[in-house]
Amino acid sequence: MQFKIPEPNEPVHPEYARLLDEIDRLAENLDRRFRIPLTNVRFGWDPIIGFVPIAGDLVTAMLAIKIILAARRLGADKALIRRMAANSATDIAIGLVPIIGTIFDIFYRANVRNVETLKDEIRRRRNPAA
Repeated sequence: MQFKIPEPNEPVHPEYARLLDEIDRLAENLDRRFRIPLTNVRFGWDPIIGFVPIAGDLVTAMLAIKIILAARRLGADKALIRRMAANSATDIAIGLVPIIGTIFDIFYRANVRNVETLKDEIRRRRNPAA
């Protein structure tokens, strides 16, 4: 089902809310699931899965694409999709570099960044006066 971002004061379809929550949880698990003890540094499954050469990077790329496709279903415009794709492409490209890519994954958090960008756009369009 293809949605559009609900207008101000328009009720949100339950499937819309469910899909947005699903990609939010996926992004959190990929980018901020765990915390390094005694620090505020958080990381998720993305850098862990990325340790597996090639296959790990393919899996995390597919999950990033899943988030982008869901954003499109939720009514994100082409400009937002391009920005999200650029975030993910940066993450994927640098993530291919051993060790440096893993460190980059921990701090760049492309998946959370993409979902937050989508949620900001939804808030902006639902509350244009703010």
